[in-house]
Amino acid sequence: MAFATPFLSPISRYPRSTTTILTCAMSSSSYLVAPAIIVGGGRVGRALKEMGSGDDVLVRRGEAVPLDFEGPILVCTRNDDLDEVLRATPQSRWKDLVFFQNGMLEPWFKDKGLGDADQVLAYFAVSKLGEPPTDGKTDTNPEGLTAAYGKWASAVAVRLHSGGLSCKVLDKEAFQKQMLEKLIWISAFMLVGAVHPGATVGAVESEYRAEVFSLIAELATAAAAEKGLVFEEAMEERLCAYSRAVAHFPTAVKEFKWRNGWFYALSQKAVKEGKPDPCPLHTAWLRELNIV
Repeated sequence: MAFATPFLSPISRYPRSTTTILTCAMSSSSYLVAPAIIVGGGRVGRALKEMGSGDDVLVRRGEAVPLDFEGPILVCTRNDDLDEVLRATPQSRWKDLVFFQNGMLEPWFKDKGLGDADQVLAYFAVSKLGEPPTDGKTDTNPEGLTAAYGKWASAVAVRLHSGGLSCKVLDKEAFQKQMLEKLIWISAFMLVGAVHPGATVGAVESEYRAEVFSLIAELATAAAAEKGLVFEEAMEERLCAYSRAVAHFPTAVKEFKWRNGWFYALSQKAVKEGKPDPCPLHTAWLRELNIV
């Protein structure tokens, strides 16, 4: 299948903007972890609870979020469970919600009146329930990629540091760029892998690099135009470095509404307005796989 030469036009050639990074200079016993409500008893939720001081409240599916508990509400469920989580949370506590989900959440936030809700980009993996998480540090970002934004960002960073994980606290613009980069990573690598059945993330990075570079370029250009921003240079190298760190991950197009669906909506909007599809390769592969 033909694909274009990689070219990332919406990428800055200037130095990176500064961000606030909470370092791990203290010993693990020195961290004062704020008690939290943790929604979701899966691998990530259990790992976050293990990082706490024993005062956390774990809320499982179908249970109500307590009203009389101060502190952050860490939401670690599947994206498709978010409506249920919101219904189970008193509206007076919505401002304390912290979302750990992958994907594009902004349209959902807007629809639910959540505004600039707190978010975490979790670049760590928990392979099995009860096992300690593995940090997603890479050769291009040895300081770590996990980032938090919002009211409770610093509290989340302290919790993750207590568990030996990295976490940066970012402002809105810096966080949005990193969120979009992760969205591009999961949308591009999962789709290219699906086009080549059985390919792992590592195989996409090593064997189908030209294809994934072309798709990254296409999605980055569309995202930059939609959001009116400029990405930092060398995005493709950062995303490939992360892929090497999680090379064993399988590939599949999942949670379409929250991931590839955002880019497909940009394509549909452009075509409806009589404009060229900004993501033609993405659209073609979605159709080839009968996803759209």
